[in-house]
Amino acid sequence: MAAKALKDLKNLPISERNIDCKTGILTKPCVGIMNAKAQDHPLTLDHNHPNAVEIDQPEAERVIVEIEYIESKDLNNIAQVDAVLKSLVTDLDSKDWVLVCDALNTVRRLSIFHKEEMMPMLEKVILLVVKSLKNPRSAVSKTACMTSADIFSSYNDHIIDQLDPLLTQLLLKSSQDKRFVCEAAEKALVAMTTHVSPSLLLPKLQPCLKNRNPRIRAKASMCFSRSVTRLGIEGIREYGIEKLVQAAASQLSDQLPESREAARTVLLELQTVHKKTTPVEPEEEEHPAAATWQIFCQSILSPLSAQAVLRVTNVAGVAREGLVTGS
Repeated sequence: MAAKALKDLKNLPISERNIDCKTGILTKPCVGIMNAKAQDHPLTLDHNHPNAVEIDQPEAERVIVEIEYIESKDLNNIAQVDAVLKSLVTDLDSKDWVLVCDALNTVRRLSIFHKEEMMPMLEKVILLVVKSLKNPRSAVSKTACMTSADIFSSYNDHIIDQLDPLLTQLLLKSSQDKRFVCEAAEKALVAMTTHVSPSLLLPKLQPCLKNRNPRIRAKASMCFSRSVTRLGIEGIREYGIEKLVQAAASQLSDQLPESREAARTVLLELQTVHKKTTPVEPEEEEHPAAATWQIFCQSILSPLSAQAVLRVTNVAGVAREGLVTGS
């Protein structure tokens, strides 16, 4: 295991510290390294490299650890599941960050290969994954993002009661400046919107659309958009098309373009569903569907919001008609 390799490394005489570790969950947890004196063999570290991490040690014993982030498809099964489960919570709560990364990858393997065995302790595990997401060390937070994605993929709706703190941290991480952590968090959010039922997820997402941080609102809006499109016609009717239109309309004037674009996608989907599910009398209007949608928006939105929604949906409708005519 990575943690054992690191402990063995610390116990070696300084002169013998030259090791290549490729065992355990972190395929390459410790890559080479430590020399007798820093001044004789200066260590260099590219702090912009997402895999390289320098362990805090006295200068003469400084260690560089390289974390290799393993894709889900490349994770291996676990042989001694019972033994691993007994130490899992302790390892996840360890102060040794290498051991924590190793434990997070163990959670990923359990989620994929032994999800029933880990189910009784899933609540505790998720709370500790949230703790790792908050960890200032990028290697830990990125591994926690990858762990979250595998939990969503395996446990689906079973995590809904523990979702709030997990969602909050993933939105924060997807909005930060460290690109490799941000990308991992975004993948986790995509896994969430793919594997958790939208009818359960949307009530969790709606409060996030009002977050003070515009970048968090943008990420939440994108999740909201993906979830609405997964509802389907019946799902939208059951959830309440009025609530969805009102939520999307609030994002049309948002600060960031990602929020506005996500809102437009949702509104066009809702307009299509409204057209298919609302009975009209064709002889009453030259364009009955458009008139019905206009009346509907004006009845549930403020005048300014209704005007913004109609502007977006009418422009898109004209564009679609132009494409059909041109073809």
